[in-house]
Amino acid sequence: MGIEEKLPSGILLTSVEKLVNWTRKTSTWGATFGLACCAIEMMAAGAPHYDLGRWGMEVFRASPRQADLMIVAGRVSQKMAPVLRQIYDQMAEPRWVLSMGVCASSGGMFNNYAIVQGVDHVVPVDMYLPGCPPRPEMLIDAILKLREKIMQEPLGANGRKMLEARQARGDVPAVAPGAMPSSYRSDAAKRAEWTQAVKEGREEQLRIEKWMQEQRHLQAGGRW
Repeated sequence: MGIEEKLPSGILLTSVEKLVNWTRKTSTWGATFGLACCAIEMMAAGAPHYDLGRWGMEVFRASPRQADLMIVAGRVSQKMAPVLRQIYDQMAEPRWVLSMGVCASSGGMFNNYAIVQGVDHVVPVDMYLPGCPPRPEMLIDAILKLREKIMQEPLGANGRKMLEARQARGDVPAVAPGAMPSSYRSDAAKRAEWTQAVKEGREEQLRIEKWMQEQRHLQAGGRW
């Protein structure tokens, strides 16, 4: 099944903004910036078992000038903070930051003078990923949510102002970008089901109902 069958007339209409954001979200190149144990999970996500190459980001760039996604994997020390900021400033525009793990997001268990209590004190963060450490599946899910956020970003130097104007007009999707679980994004019927649940304010109830229907908690004697 090719694209010709989806477009029998041979014409596809879209906007420059959507086309550019589509190309950006499908070619995010990560900067190699592993700081602690979370970096092991990040490397596992790029390995063949999980294969980040399915989303066009199989190669982590050693040069920040060839990268547009910084995955801060691990705790950030006070000595490392200026280096992190320098690498961020050298990255290509537009650029995004994913804070991986509780240590990078809030300092974690290292509540002391040597560790930065949240990487957002140094660089702007677009996506927070909890866990200590988060598994590769969680990192992939966070990247997919970040891709949704990229698709909603307006173009131009005044993009943030344009986005705020859209929100003021109410011209925003029912489901916020990055808020839909990846298990629902893969199927059109499930996407519609989740969107309707968000409109009704019962998305958590839907999540519990699906979990009960699978009855995973009853398998293997309650261990799953």
